[in-house]
Amino acid sequence: MAEESRQVARQPRGDATRQSILDAAEQVFADLGYAAARLEDVAQAVGIRRPSIVYYFPGKQQLYDEVESDIFASMHDFVLKRVASVDDPMARLLALLDAWLDFLVSRPTAARIIQRLIADFRPRGDNPVRFSETALRDIETVIAAGVSSGAFRPVSAMHILNSVAGGALFYVCNGGQIGEERAYDPADPAELESYRALIHKLARAAVS
Repeated sequence: MAEESRQVARQPRGDATRQSILDAAEQVFADLGYAAARLEDVAQAVGIRRPSIVYYFPGKQQLYDEVESDIFASMHDFVLKRVASVDDPMARLLALLDAWLDFLVSRPTAARIIQRLIADFRPRGDNPVRFSETALRDIETVIAAGVSSGAFRPVSAMHILNSVAGGALFYVCNGGQIGEERAYDPADPAELESYRALIHKLARAAVS
């Protein structure tokens, strides 16, 4: 009985350590990229030794996979909550775009990892959509429904992704990368709403 109590007591601490590793890993992968990041960097950020990470994740690839998986799963859940009660095709598209934008603004490390993933195929090898498939399906579903109903002109969901939706990545990632005189805070309410209005205008033009 005493041993069972000790195991139960240790479980929350183990879960907390695992989550701390994932949080630190997301920051490290966002800052350094997959190739340059090391398990030692993550361990240092958490304040533990490298073997402690290996206890939870056998190697860098497994740790990265868990980080990327959580990013896209969390984004998908965020989208579902935003579009669940929206039926109008245009309103549903705007809700999807708003959900992606708000998610990335609230989690800028995710935006930077996704942007790195677009430019560097190495972390995903021969299956680049292993975890991002849900995001692609989300926008494909919304566009297909709009086209089918006649609310949208025939348009490629991937064209909307690359020309309109993908801009959220640049908006979030570029705030401090365009020179001091042009810098902005993506989370600033006025800045964010101005950008949101532009995305809505572009989305309406793209599918009309």
